[in-house]
Amino acid sequence: MNKLNVKMNVSVKLIVFGLILCGVFSCKTEQKKEITETKPNLLFIFADQYRQASLGFLKEDPVHTPNLDQLAKEGVFFSEAVSNNPLCSPYRAMLMTGRYSLSTGVVENCNSQRTALGNYLKKDEVCISDVLVDNGYSAGYVGKWHLDGPEPTPPEVKRVWDTWCPPDQRHGFSFWYAYGTHNRHNVPYYWTTNAKEDEKTYIKKWSAEHEADIIIDYLDNSKSQRKEENPFVLFWSINPPHTPFKQVPERYRKRYEGMDFKDVLNRPNVQFNDNYELKRGDHGVEKRLDQATDYFASVNGVDDQIGRVIKKLKEAGLYENTIIVFSADHGEMLGSQGLMHKNVWFKEAYKIPLIVHYPKKVKPKTDDILLSVPDYMPTLLGLMGLETKIPDVVEGENYANLFFDKPVNRPEKQLYFGGKSFASKGDARGFRTKDFTYAVVKHESGEKFHYLYYDAEDPYQMKNIWGEDPALDNKMKTELAELLTSMNDPW
Repeated sequence: MNKLNVKMNVSVKLIVFGLILCGVFSCKTEQKKEITETKPNLLFIFADQYRQASLGFLKEDPVHTPNLDQLAKEGVFFSEAVSNNPLCSPYRAMLMTGRYSLSTGVVENCNSQRTALGNYLKKDEVCISDVLVDNGYSAGYVGKWHLDGPEPTPPEVKRVWDTWCPPDQRHGFSFWYAYGTHNRHNVPYYWTTNAKEDEKTYIKKWSAEHEADIIIDYLDNSKSQRKEENPFVLFWSINPPHTPFKQVPERYRKRYEGMDFKDVLNRPNVQFNDNYELKRGDHGVEKRLDQATDYFASVNGVDDQIGRVIKKLKEAGLYENTIIVFSADHGEMLGSQGLMHKNVWFKEAYKIPLIVHYPKKVKPKTDDILLSVPDYMPTLLGLMGLETKIPDVVEGENYANLFFDKPVNRPEKQLYFGGKSFASKGDARGFRTKDFTYAVVKHESGEKFHYLYYDAEDPYQMKNIWGEDPALDNKMKTELAELLTSMNDPW
């Protein structure tokens, strides 16, 4: 009997101990569950030089983007998003700080000949990553950064574009797999979190695919790249479809086999003569126009790699509680208006994709609000329940209420800023409304050229109507002056 009692006592103690352990683990599980439920993760993906027309569901460019199409179907698609300063570095500075180019000082792309002018992201700026880290997030950055100023060089010396970003200038990103800027899609290199300036990691793989591998590994967290108990914010900056367009895997080219640029450039503002050359000047167009199929192949490839990451989010049980954003730093002209590339006010360069996917809390819809890049930071912080943490210096607006069909003060204009370094006298300013696009280009001589398009009736901006209606011209000039004055722009 005594032995039986002893056994029973031991069994009871084991059961009680087991219940205590279960309670402890249950408590920890509940705490972890509470953290992930109250604080959503954020995955912000932006592709370089990806124009809005290259979203497949819009049925404009001949592209295949099933993963982004599904994100838009399940999320909020902002149909009128623009890049206010459609160039790599200025966009990134606005995205990170919620401030316009004149305020950040990043008015052009960062390189060694602009560093002395202050054209780089300052260490004392408060970025969205800083705010999120201060509020319990693990932060990671993968891909192209292009916000640092290389060691200054004089104008007669060849400019330096890429540079290492020291850890104390990474604005809270504790996981780092990035580079400043380079155009090496097939053989990229990166600086890892703890790498020194002379310790680059070279990769022989298409950059978008390799970065997807890195992000999948980050989500697995088998190497403890982030704090498992914390929510995460991860920025993924994909260089393709940026030039060089030809650097794209052959498997994505196959979709366009047997086609050339005349078959895929279907926008009416790309006009050819009998010799298949553009009617307006060269502007570098002939050098790359025949690579249009490669641009679209890269778009297809970017979508494929985003699909891999989304699949991993689902497998890891992170999908429901992760806000996924897809956007771009600017678009690509691809021969429209007789131009290539970016940094102009025409739609192909100015309008960008913007999809916010958070079906756990936000119903799908399309919204035509005139959103600007500095609005992203405060709006995302508002969506994440951190509206009280938005820094006072932020110039963008928090439009998070529109996700929940609550009223917001919808802006009437979107700034266009065509910057030159502060040492130059020539640059451009303008704005866009629901009906019009207006831009003024000021040459270094001081002469001004005006461009006005009635987008509501001329969606491809085929006709400059400046000079046809003096009253309308004066209205545009007055409104631009008021806008720039409100932003303390001395232009």
